[in-house]
Amino acid sequence: MQKPASGFSAGDNSATRTSNGAVLTSPSSPIAAAKSSWTTTPISSSSASPAATGALTGLDTAQSSHPRHSVPALDPLPQPLRQSPSSSTSASGPASNPTSNSPSTSSTPRASLDSRQSSARSRRNGASSSTSIPSTSTPSTHRDAKARNGLARLAPIIPFSPPATVLSASATRRSPTSSSLAPSFSLSSPPAVSTAASTSASAATLANPIPLLASPGNAPARGAANHHPDDSDGSRTGGSSGIAYRSNGISTSSTGFASPAPKYAIASSASNTIPQSIMEKSPRPERPIVRRPPRARSPWGITFLTLSASLLGAVLLGLILKSLVTRQFDLDPKGCRMSYMRPSYAHLSEFDTEHTRFASKYSLYLYREQGVDDNSKVRLKGIPVLFIPGNAGSYKQVRPIAAEAANYFHDVVQHNEAAIRGGARSLDFFTVDFNEDITAFHGQTLLDQAEYLNEAIRYILSLYLDPRMSARDSDVPDPTSVIILGHSMGGVVARTMLIMPNYQSNSINTIVTLSAPHARPPVTFDGEIVKIYDDINDYWRRAYSQQWANNNPLWHVTLVSIAGGGLDTIVPSDYASLESLVPDTHGFTVFTTTIPNVWTSMDHQAILWCDQFRKVISRALYDVVDVHRATQTKPRAERMRVFKKHFLTGMESIAERDVPSKEPTTLLTLEDNSNAIIAQGERLVLRSFGDSPRLKAHLLPIPPPGSPVGKRFTLLTDQQLDKPGDAGKLEVLFCSVFPLQSGQAGVFPIKMDLSGESTGSTRLACKNAASDVIVLPASQRSSRYPFTVGEEREATPFSYLQYDIEHIAEHQFVAVIDKATAHSPGFLIAEFSDNSQSHRIKETGLRSLLAFGLKFRLPAIRPMVTEIKIPSMVSSLLAYHLEIGNQVCGEEAEIFTPLVRQYLSEPFESKYYVNARQASVSVHGVAPYMPPPLTRRTPSEEGLSFQFWTDPTCNSSIQVHLTVDVMGSMGKLYMRYRTVFAAFPILIVALVLQKQFRVYDETGVFITFSESLDLCLRKSIPVVVAVLTVFSLSIGGPQANQPSSSFWSWRNATEAVVDFHKNDLLVGTQDPFYWFLIPLISVICIGVCTAINYAALALTNVLGLVFSLAVYRPGWVRHNDRRQAPQHIAHATDQQQQPAAAHQLQPQQYFSPAFIQSTPRRRVITTAVLLFLVSTVIPYQFAYLVACLVQIATTVRALRVASDLRSTVNYNFYNYVHSILILMLWILPINLPILAVWIRNLAVHWLTPFSSHHNVLSIMPFIVLVETLTTGRMVPRVTTRLKYIVSFLLFGVAISAAVYGVSYAYMIHYLVNIVVAWLVTVHSTGDSDIWSGAVLTDLFDNGPTDRKQGKSP
Repeated sequence: MQKPASGFSAGDNSATRTSNGAVLTSPSSPIAAAKSSWTTTPISSSSASPAATGALTGLDTAQSSHPRHSVPALDPLPQPLRQSPSSSTSASGPASNPTSNSPSTSSTPRASLDSRQSSARSRRNGASSSTSIPSTSTPSTHRDAKARNGLARLAPIIPFSPPATVLSASATRRSPTSSSLAPSFSLSSPPAVSTAASTSASAATLANPIPLLASPGNAPARGAANHHPDDSDGSRTGGSSGIAYRSNGISTSSTGFASPAPKYAIASSASNTIPQSIMEKSPRPERPIVRRPPRARSPWGITFLTLSASLLGAVLLGLILKSLVTRQFDLDPKGCRMSYMRPSYAHLSEFDTEHTRFASKYSLYLYREQGVDDNSKVRLKGIPVLFIPGNAGSYKQVRPIAAEAANYFHDVVQHNEAAIRGGARSLDFFTVDFNEDITAFHGQTLLDQAEYLNEAIRYILSLYLDPRMSARDSDVPDPTSVIILGHSMGGVVARTMLIMPNYQSNSINTIVTLSAPHARPPVTFDGEIVKIYDDINDYWRRAYSQQWANNNPLWHVTLVSIAGGGLDTIVPSDYASLESLVPDTHGFTVFTTTIPNVWTSMDHQAILWCDQFRKVISRALYDVVDVHRATQTKPRAERMRVFKKHFLTGMESIAERDVPSKEPTTLLTLEDNSNAIIAQGERLVLRSFGDSPRLKAHLLPIPPPGSPVGKRFTLLTDQQLDKPGDAGKLEVLFCSVFPLQSGQAGVFPIKMDLSGESTGSTRLACKNAASDVIVLPASQRSSRYPFTVGEEREATPFSYLQYDIEHIAEHQFVAVIDKATAHSPGFLIAEFSDNSQSHRIKETGLRSLLAFGLKFRLPAIRPMVTEIKIPSMVSSLLAYHLEIGNQVCGEEAEIFTPLVRQYLSEPFESKYYVNARQASVSVHGVAPYMPPPLTRRTPSEEGLSFQFWTDPTCNSSIQVHLTVDVMGSMGKLYMRYRTVFAAFPILIVALVLQKQFRVYDETGVFITFSESLDLCLRKSIPVVVAVLTVFSLSIGGPQANQPSSSFWSWRNATEAVVDFHKNDLLVGTQDPFYWFLIPLISVICIGVCTAINYAALALTNVLGLVFSLAVYRPGWVRHNDRRQAPQHIAHATDQQQQPAAAHQLQPQQYFSPAFIQSTPRRRVITTAVLLFLVSTVIPYQFAYLVACLVQIATTVRALRVASDLRSTVNYNFYNYVHSILILMLWILPINLPILAVWIRNLAVHWLTPFSSHHNVLSIMPFIVLVETLTTGRMVPRVTTRLKYIVSFLLFGVAISAAVYGVSYAYMIHYLVNIVVAWLVTVHSTGDSDIWSGAVLTDLFDNGPTDRKQGKSP
């Protein structure tokens, strides 16, 4: 015999079924008009199986809960012969009163239909009862499970399902686990029992023992089984015997009686088996028809579509991670040298609770370098500097920079009389021990640190007034401000200090931050830190928008932000930008690859100890201090000039030149007929020095200004340029003709006479150009990196001068003085070039660049420096590969190999490629989620520029090829979009849950997570992703025009034009080129969600296995209760005794040890205590973690019950709690950081309660839902229009998570909290009496109640 397809019984071809066998009935079913109210008569037997009766109970529930596509409860009796409620107490049998509502054998259409329906149930149940107990009609309050308040009341989960029983004419085969004493109980209140009716039915059965064996001629009507969607109650998932029986012209009912016998509808949990006498008296031996019941779809199952999408997402994520690990170091190689120090720390214990309320949590220290500073006693001699550590940082991180500053002062500064006269003194480094507070995740901690630091500054300044502590000169003023040096979040805390109520005015005027995320918070899991960022940034923007300096509280403050570059994988260096906060007159952002003599990227910690960088920092600090001023620093403009000098290359547009503002210091005398003057337009090339035994001057005439094409002067040499008075090899002067007048020659401190014995001479008043020199990394054939690696010998950098013609127009000559007296190697190239030849713009789009790349050629006749600008290369999401061809120099050797600099106008990021043949290019330009700058960039500032220094004497062209590095670009997605995994997966999970609830409300089957994901992948997810993609394109486009690019002009247009939050949505970019990011991230999130689903399945299965090994008893029933239950009920024949007995055994029989129902009092007390702790001591994130752990335990228990009792109802509950667990696990990362902060406070014995995150409403729905699920109660189905509420809420969560999730991740918790609150409401209103006073009265009553319970394991 051919085996029927899974999910179908014989003849049910027209039914539509889900993958786990549930019947989706057609609205046009011919039985749809039948009444859903019918008299129920429970039948109990010693061999009864609970599955069949549970099937009918679930059938009644499923049918009564669908207004449109529902199937009514099957009425086993013809309507004219239905027993009325009043006749249920009659003592007469069916045969004594022909006109009564007794069973009849008359053939009517209704009876025929009932017969077909009963036959269908018989084929599903495959067994009937041999005995019966007295029965009565069901009271009206328990007659059906009609929907109340739009919710369908659910029957209890079937606790036991015996295996299939195979019957034949000669023998009966039973599995060893089947028992004729199987209990038969119902969780709902059992109805009264009519003894007379039951006795009559039993007598009729024994009088006509017709075998229930199948025959070809007695098949039930096709489609009779199509009207029984009983998969919702487990009758098709292991709950029935799986055998269909046919008899000679007589269809068996669900109770096992022949059709002439009365048919009874089962409302209890009793299963139906064949009477033993009937099985022994089979008239003919015939092979039974055996049908295996279809199983519910396994949670481990996965379709090809889901598998393909998940594998694609996993491959994409793997490529991103591989690119991050392997390619990012090629884009930004490491070049830091190790630093060494001898630290010591003096604890300032007097800064106690009298000064600050945080004295018991935080501490203040003074750094002292051993061997340099006097450690015998704490004496303050210098200028105060306060170091602020970052997120989870240590106060000891100050030691590299503080040690270098102490050694530099000791070795250099104190011996420089000019510096001492200028106000340079030693630096007193103070540092703060925050006990490694986690600042980045908690806004209140950030505010606490800012408050403490303001108090610390007040205390530090008071120390300089104490003669016991201060050893400063008496002629210098007492300090009134402190220099701030902040690392990571310490830089943000430094800016926060200025907006705190306890800030002392003008106590901070210089802030230098290292790898600090100024523009936006690194993570947005805490709503308070997002608000603090908005408050800080708005304050700084408003301050600098004031027209007059008197109205600007930050007018005297300078802020320099230094970023580590691509190697910083902790905080994206894009976030260190100040473009949207501070004008370039008060601060700027610079990358360590730009800083002269550093030229390397740094990770988040290396920026503190990198030897090259700490030298630059210490020298810059000594150049800005002035002990003669009360502020201890130079004026703001001078401070900005010093910082630009030390931190910028000198080629930026805001870089300042010293030559135009200097006075002549050198008097140069030349003979009149000197041939040292180079012809106009010629290039000066020196391949060596010292060819003459005496000083030799080379003069280049400066072209007159006003040329139609702009000109500039460039000079490159491998020698260090001499300052005035130095005795080196090379000096460069800008000279003007000096009139010969007596007495004026004495004003020049330096006189250089190169006229010899010539009578005629020309005198030139000259300025030294050494102060404007730009240091470039040496580019020779042996060069690999711009920095020195390992044991390599440190190469002397190149010296480069660059002036626009307007800067030197007041001079007539550029004098190059060869001061070497002996032959020495080296080179120098100097020339005047036209901007039209040295500057080019390549207009190409990103799509063309991605598809074909960009090729261009540097001509053979070209300037020494050529600049190529590509305006479309502004995004920080792309990496590029640059190839530079070789040039042929003929007989002459190449003076130097090509040197390439890539740079952005703002922020100031430059990278150098020495001996450039191939280069990996990356840029920190326009980044996702970054606010727009204060002032709009001009077209000349847009895009990435390349500067090529090449040997112009070769007269050979050079081919350049630029392509997009796809693999290198994928690694950049990790840093910019790593927080997207806290948001976009919620989009997928919410849509999957929405589909699960829709199917459940329509069919009564709660499908698995993977099955729902498959259904979503076929429609909803692609549609939502497409809509989001179109939406991202619609909000993109060019920025609004602003009136002007000057500093103050942005102020009036700020509120109307500059929207600093316009990039907060979706993927954070308005460039239409990146339309593919939303589909890409969605596919990756599908793979991640699939992985998390199977990880949760594995976890619950492993925990379930461990629990099973630890508990040596069946999970669904206790042995004693299982043995005693039938006898207990058999004696409870009285109407009052049987409900009481059922209630007494209800907790033991139908609730496994995993789902023993706790009393309402215990649940309420537990919830109230937890909520009280949340409102007073613990943050709600801790309660959420507890809820997640409880939900894991509930899921493990549900899996164990579903595995023991293979019914769809149990699998419904397991799939439901599993999906809720998946949702809660995705919300957990949003709450864990705050929990980590709280635990950290406990670790340092800071027992002060959190001043935030105690909102009870933020966690109460989760607690109530989890507590409800621990009872094993399945969520009721919603059949009215209220069922669209959960779909609407989940869809809103999905869209909000995708649109706002990255920028406002903390909102996802609150949105899911609303969904959970609605689920709690659905759970609570499953019973119409939930709001009745009786419930409130029984809340603290431990005794049983008569209220009907929802479905529970």
